[in-house]
Amino acid sequence: MSYDPSNIFGKILRGELPCHKVYEDDTALVMMDLFPQSKGHTLIVPKAGSRNLLDADPAVLSAVIPLIQRVANAVKSATNADGIRIAQFNEAPAGQTVFHLHFHVIPAYEGVALGAHGGGKADDAELAALAKDIAAKL
Repeated sequence: MSYDPSNIFGKILRGELPCHKVYEDDTALVMMDLFPQSKGHTLIVPKAGSRNLLDADPAVLSAVIPLIQRVANAVKSATNADGIRIAQFNEAPAGQTVFHLHFHVIPAYEGVALGAHGGGKADDAELAALAKDIAAKL
């Protein structure tokens, strides 16, 4: 299947929909996941249009990996997480629900199970505060 720019992340990148932005540069947008698996669940969305990792330009991947590392460290610091899960899904059978390449940075806490993906919408005020806290650690 080919990339469809009408996906929700494409709309956010074009400014057609709002988000809780943590950081943005020429390569990617970092934002809070509206339906987090844990407090501080953050998304890194490359600006280049690709459906997922399987059709992504290797140059885009090379540029975004250091940002994922920076965001993971910032999220861990801002949330006092015990660990960080980095996730990326390719096609619906593997769990992909938005067909624009993106990476999940999910804080993990000792003894606390992760919630279901898309399990419930987070509070907007909490997401805004988390975005600010994570941005301060970048």
